[in-house]
Amino acid sequence: MVEVVANPILGIILHAGGALSAALCYTPQKKLRGWSWQTYWLAQASLCWFALPIIGAALTIPDLLNVLSEAPSKAMILTFALGAAYGVGGTSFGLAIKKIGFSLTYAIAIGISCILGTLTGPIIKGELAAILDKPGADWVMTGVFIGLLGTLMCGVAGRMKEVELQKNAKEGEDSFQLTSGLILCGIAGVLSAVYGIAVNDAGAPIAKVAAQHGAGQWQTNVVYIFSNSGAFLTTSIYCAFLAMREGSWGEFFKVKEDTSTEQSSGAIATNYFMALLTGLMWYGQFLFYGTAHVRMGEFKFSSWAIHMIMLILFSAMSGVVMREWHGRTAKTKTAISMAVMVLIAAVLILTYGNYIGSNAPKQQSQEQTTPPMKKKLAPPTLKPAEPPKLEKPTPVEPHREG
Repeated sequence: MVEVVANPILGIILHAGGALSAALCYTPQKKLRGWSWQTYWLAQASLCWFALPIIGAALTIPDLLNVLSEAPSKAMILTFALGAAYGVGGTSFGLAIKKIGFSLTYAIAIGISCILGTLTGPIIKGELAAILDKPGADWVMTGVFIGLLGTLMCGVAGRMKEVELQKNAKEGEDSFQLTSGLILCGIAGVLSAVYGIAVNDAGAPIAKVAAQHGAGQWQTNVVYIFSNSGAFLTTSIYCAFLAMREGSWGEFFKVKEDTSTEQSSGAIATNYFMALLTGLMWYGQFLFYGTAHVRMGEFKFSSWAIHMIMLILFSAMSGVVMREWHGRTAKTKTAISMAVMVLIAAVLILTYGNYIGSNAPKQQSQEQTTPPMKKKLAPPTLKPAEPPKLEKPTPVEPHREG
């Protein structure tokens, strides 16, 4: 069995790589030509949620078939079911964007997912109280809630930007449907949190078997076979429904008929390449997440919060780099700047809390193994010798005769 040494600092760095990959994975979608949403989504999901988890596990998990045969069937079924629920959450997320916009959907859904995905597992297992008693736990929980605040601030700033953009749009505010959008956000947030539970908690027995076979830092890859295929099942059903309703199955071979000749030239190859990039980046976040999670030491439960907070942070920063905030009012730019600073502070606090938690067991171990110092004995105090006591002679009575 290959033991992975706890190293939260490296874990945070790896989480950053996964969050950056997730934040940028939908960027290629902007280059699509003549494809419906469901065509693109099914193409990239077939890769990142079905094919790559199997390939990744086959390449990184020693004795994969034996691992699968030894893993608890209950854990595999539960992980698959939770992954399927996550797929429903992802669909609800996409529908919520149409109702209330990208920014509010991200802020509300990711905020709910961050809290529930982080705390539900420890609460169900009855471990939360013990976790909160550990050194550094107060810093970690503070970072989680500050990250939630920063996420909501990003949502407010994003909504301010959308309102400014809609002033010149023909639709105005008519397309904004708050009630149904909030309901969908709630569904998306709760069911998205389920994925964190699937990987961190339900799939833990499967990863443990992989670790016993020498998987080391890659042990979580075997869990993705079940969590991601579950998500692929529910998502593909919805995409198939849309394809049948809109008659878009043919787009896999030929772009939409209303696509201009200029745009259709080479569009199929470009679309498949963009779907490939999306799938690789989407699955890349899982690789980073798994290798980061096993290094988080005493506070592995915080992995989901760290990933979500960094995802929002890098999404906001990438928007700034790509000039999505160009031309907005000073008030709106200040709002997004403040949100980014709060998110950075949350990440730093989470890092510090995990650092304290990882070092606490070492300090306790050193205290237990260090032999107690011997007390120095004071030199004996020499008392002056007392002079010997002289016994008084017994008087002799005179001898009397007669």
